[in-house]
Amino acid sequence: MRIEELGRELRRARLARELTQAQLARAAGISRETLNRLESGLVSDLGLRKVLAVADQLGLNLALEQGVRPRRPDYVRMACTTAGVSLRTPLGEEELIRALLTGRVPRGKRVHLRTLFDEAPLPLLRGLADEAARWSSPGKLQRNLDRLAQAVESSRPTEQWLTTR
Repeated sequence: MRIEELGRELRRARLARELTQAQLARAAGISRETLNRLESGLVSDLGLRKVLAVADQLGLNLALEQGVRPRRPDYVRMACTTAGVSLRTPLGEEELIRALLTGRVPRGKRVHLRTLFDEAPLPLLRGLADEAARWSSPGKLQRNLDRLAQAVESSRPTEQWLTTR
């Protein structure tokens, strides 16, 4: 599970309990800004104790399980490989995730995103969009994709990414 997925689940649980971010953050002993960044998948470094404190306040347990289901393709990793295949520097997974969640092009990675948007096979882009949709609302994801495509001057319409197969 990626931190973005964890944040999304914590947000769902908070909203189901009708708590504000400020209320939950205060009860868990963290700042509201830290909770906001965790829920948004934008937290760069957060200790396990803080995550456990938030989960505890929501009545949730975190558990480790032996993986028994078949692994899904890692579309983030494949997209990063595709984006940097002919470039000197790679596009990092965290850079790509942050771009998808914020709609901002990482510094020095414009050509990487343009390569990804214009040259990657549509099934890869759709898989990436499906994965990112688990961390963000569909409307926000669409706006962020549009913003990124415009910033890198992509020629491929992002609507193709979000259409069903």
